[in-house]
Amino acid sequence: MSEDLFICNLSDLSEPGSYGFSLQRHSAKVDGFVVQKDAEYYAYVNHCPHTGAPLDWVEHQFLDRDQRLIQCAMHDALFDIKTGQCLSGPCPGQFLQKLEIEIKEDALYLKTL
Repeated sequence: MSEDLFICNLSDLSEPGSYGFSLQRHSAKVDGFVVQKDAEYYAYVNHCPHTGAPLDWVEHQFLDRDQRLIQCAMHDALFDIKTGQCLSGPCPGQFLQKLEIEIKEDALYLKTL
């Protein structure tokens, strides 16, 4: 049984806030990000469903100015934090790919790759 991969400490995330990460185990690699909103945590693969480009242009910044939605820095597409659904932009109705995470003690972990 494989161990989960450490993403960050809970204290690394503001409320609301986001945190980007790149993790690898053997040949499997994932670039992702976590968002904290209303004391809940959501994780997604860091690529826009429109072009596959990373959503962030500044490290760890995945939220719009009001910190209510996830924003693609390339095309300004906006995504619901809880579902990952595109609400506006070039990919309406498409979804970000969810990642399974777990809280252990005071840290976030990516479930096994």
